[in-house]
Amino acid sequence: MIPLVICSIISLAIILERMISLRISHVIKPSLAKAIHDLHYGGKTTLVEQLSADEDTALSRLVRASLMYTSWPKDENSDAVQAYARREVIRLERGMAFLEVVTGLGPLLGLMGTILGLIRIFGSAGHASDLSAQSAEIAGGIAEAMYCTVAGLIVAIPALIASTLFARHIEALTIDLETLCSELLGKLYTQAEASDTV
Repeated sequence: MIPLVICSIISLAIILERMISLRISHVIKPSLAKAIHDLHYGGKTTLVEQLSADEDTALSRLVRASLMYTSWPKDENSDAVQAYARREVIRLERGMAFLEVVTGLGPLLGLMGTILGLIRIFGSAGHASDLSAQSAEIAGGIAEAMYCTVAGLIVAIPALIASTLFARHIEALTIDLETLCSELLGKLYTQAEASDTV
């Protein structure tokens, strides 16, 4: 039961931390997203630069990366931003591996606790001389052993639900980040082409 309690405490802490960290406003600030949408092809990026410098979100870090490599050709800048984006996805997925492990490990730890409990019960019950005392001890021991299985499921089910929901949410956030970065790169290089032709 002790490993199950430890797993449940850690997974609960991860779930709470991810619920706070994966809020849309912590990943994609609406003001910066609006500035990217409002940026005209060939327009000045002053507002986007200022907002990205003032914020510490996944989008602002990707925007800073996009603006840092504007002297590079568009394809090379896009590759550099993708490398930064992979790092941001890893940040978004922090703790998810532990939740996936707990999903599989919880029931197994519960089952192991049940089996060990049954071994102990039947081992001690065989030495009892009174048959009625022996059957009462077995019945109480089996019930106690089954609590381990239930505890394992209680730990695993919330971890499974949380990891599934977080994975879907991270996927949606990743698509939004990719869309905004592609839009920004398109507008940046249209701006560069427009200035070259002047």
